[in-house]
Order: sequence, then C-alpha cells, then structure tokens
Amino acid sequence: METDKIIFSTQKYSYLRDKLLPLGNYHLGEVEVKYFPDGERYQRILTDIRGRDLVLIGGTVSDQDTLEMYDLACAMEKHGAHSLTLIVPYFGYSTMERSVKRGEVITAKTRARLFSFIPHTARGNRIMLFDLHSEGLPHYFEGSLRPVHVYCKPLIIEQARKLGGDDFILACTDAGRAKWVESLANDMGVQAAFVFKKRLSGEHTQITGINADVKDQTVIIYDDMVRTGGSLIQAAKAYLDAGAKQIYAITSHGLFSNQGLEKIQKSGYFKGLVSTDTHYLAEQQGGGFLSIQSIAPLIHQELQYL
Repeated sequence: METDKIIFSTQKYSYLRDKLLPLGNYHLGEVEVKYFPDGERYQRILTDIRGRDLVLIGGTVSDQDTLEMYDLACAMEKHGAHSLTLIVPYFGYSTMERSVKRGEVITAKTRARLFSFIPHTARGNRIMLFDLHSEGLPHYFEGSLRPVHVYCKPLIIEQARKLGGDDFILACTDAGRAKWVESLANDMGVQAAFVFKKRLSGEHTQITGINADVKDQTVIIYDDMVRTGGSLIQAAKAYLDAGAKQIYAITSHGLFSNQGLEKIQKSGYFKGLVSTDTHYLAEQQGGGFLSIQSIAPLIHQELQYL
C-alpha cells in the first residue's frame, strides 16, 4: 500500500531522487550541505521528518559517499523518523566479498556492518540493493536491518527485446556469469552463449572457445557490471570472430572507469550499449551510443511493499 514518503538523497544521487519523485505520493526531502576549509562536511536536514517514513538514496560509489549516507541516516533516526529505507543502487564493495589470501579485508562485509549499526527507527530500517555481483552479500547485513535484493531483470529483458526482437543470442563475458544469463535467456526463449577463458596472468586472459554457434546471429552481451570494458571488448571480438552478425551490450551497473565507455565505443565492435542509472557515472555519460534506462520505476514498485 502506497504511503506518504519523503525522498532524500546524497549529493551524487539527486538525479535518481528527481526521477522517483513524480512516480508516487512522494515529497522532496531537503538537506543543506557545506564544507569547512579543511574538507570536513557539514550536513543539516531542513525538512521536518518527525514521525515520517523516509527514503534515502545513495550509492556506495566511494568511501566519502558511503559516509555521507551513513551520517544522514543516523541523523534521520535521531530527529524522529518513523521508518527508514536506504536505497543503494550500486553496492560498491562487491569485488572484495570474500578473502582469498590470509589477512585480506572483506570490505563488503565491513561496509554491510557499518549500515547495520545505523540506529533503528520505530518501524525499523531496510536497505534495498540492486543486481548484486555476489548473491551472498545480503547475508552480511546484521541485526534488524532487513536487506531487499531487487533484480533488474524486467529492464534487461525489455531492452534486449528492443535491440534484438525475438531472434538473438544472449551472451555473457565468461562462464562465471553463465547461470544468470541462461536464466534470462530461458525467460525470453532465446539461446544463451558464453566464452571459455584461460587466465595468463593477474591482468590478462585468453579466450579459448565459445559454447554456441553464433554465426550470422545478433548477439547481445549482458554483464552485470562494466568497469574498464576490457572483458566486454574481448568477448565481443570473440563472438565477431566466430561469425556474429552484430553485437550489442547491456549492463546493470555502468561504471566506465578509466575512459571505459570511450574504449568500448572506439573498439568498433558494438552497435550500441545500454546501462541502467544505478551509477552516477553512467548517468553523466548517457546519450547517443550509451542508452540509459532508469531503475526509478523498480524502486517505486518495491516501495509499495515496504
């Protein structure tokens, strides 16, 4: 049931807040932000939040942004919020979700604990996460903080249909994501494909084969997260070398680090790229070659049940 919620955001996610506001019976939450000469951040909640249900949107795109969200959330409980829902479109510590070498810090777990220690509002706290790189991450949140993992599958399927119609192959960059891509492909009634890789060093891999016949086919590569675009470019080349007619790519989280988007476009392998707006860098670079699809409707849908 829809309730009268106040929507706040951290600075980098004001664009997603503004996309969500028109979708329901929501009200804008205002925060004053200033910086002292030494770089210390000053924040003040300007909206009266006493007894109100609050939504705070903020991705953990950096340690500074994580703490901006944490500080605001703690203040919201102190100043009388009735309930608090944290929206984290991109959980930025998913690479270090486990330790391999002795002494490694499991950053995903320590950050989950940080959010778990936000004081609890009268009606409780929730955290909404999207297309996590590792499905075990919700188990790192502790206490009464309730994690809600939202899949962007409806957006991915919609965009894949727009690009490929009813006849295409849904592919991934390596066998590690094959299970998820196969599930998407089954939902759409199309064939799935993935490449086999051999690791040559810590930074370099070599593709040794493809599991499906892609000759004269439209191939749409899905990758949950694109950083520099190296794996995406390498996979696209392999599919084209195997005879694919044309290549598109879809990602849930477009980070495009180190001029990743430029590299993908300049490779000449892709007819187009689609990303959601879970990361502010994708939002900033959208247009033309890069099409942006918002997760705001998914957030609105989930908020009806929280």
